Amino acid sequence: MNWSGLESLVSGVNKYSTAFGRIWLSMVFVFRVLVFVVAAQRVWGDENKDFVCNTKQPGCTNVCYDHIFPISHIRLWALQLIFVTCPSLMVMAHVKYREGKDKKYVELHQGSHLYANPGKKRGGLWWTYLLSLVFKAGFDTSFLYILYRIYHGYDLPKLSKCSLDPCPNTVDCFISRPTEKKIFMLFMVVSSALCIFMCIMEMMYLIGKRIIKVLRIQHNNERLTFLGSSGAGGGLKEENSQ
Repeated sequence: MNWSGLESLVSGVNKYSTAFGRIWLSMVFVFRVLVFVVAAQRVWGDENKDFVCNTKQPGCTNVCYDHIFPISHIRLWALQLIFVTCPSLMVMAHVKYREGKDKKYVELHQGSHLYANPGKKRGGLWWTYLLSLVFKAGFDTSFLYILYRIYHGYDLPKLSKCSLDPCPNTVDCFISRPTEKKIFMLFMVVSSALCIFMCIMEMMYLIGKRIIKVLRIQHNNERLTFLGSSGAGGGLKEENSQ
């Protein structure tokens, strides 16, 4: 998987993000992608090769491995990172669309721009950005739930028992470096939880900023209306006095 290409694509959205979005992007690529590429794949690379059960029955070890590890952690995390980073491309695509639309508008209207700043989060782009945050938080939450359901929690036991066919009886199965694997799994879980928290904070920031802006506009409109009515009332009084 070409993580450098993925990083270059998603990093393009950094200039359109808020401070919370930049922190989220840094957390994804520093605490998740780099750890995944540099360390996690090496730690989990021997999960199948060094998985052993105390039996010589042919096929028993493979069946027990498939039962204990129905989905590889590495592949699940890879899918999670892909799904989580893809919504950011929605924002980039929308900005590129607005830039192209603005370029055509300039050509048709002799230098007059349709957008003062195509990357400014206003109108449809604001909703696209907010929707991308919902998707990112939703994907992270979904994958954390999937991991929890598949492995019955975020623990990794040193000893697992298996009694599936063709095992002759209940056998003991062992994985290599269970403590190290558990540490990396908890690290990825905590990193995902922090990313979810940052997405929620950014959504609250955007919505709060929009509410304040709307209230300010309403206040200014009411103030202008009041000043206008006061001015009109003053003019009528002067006419009556004359």
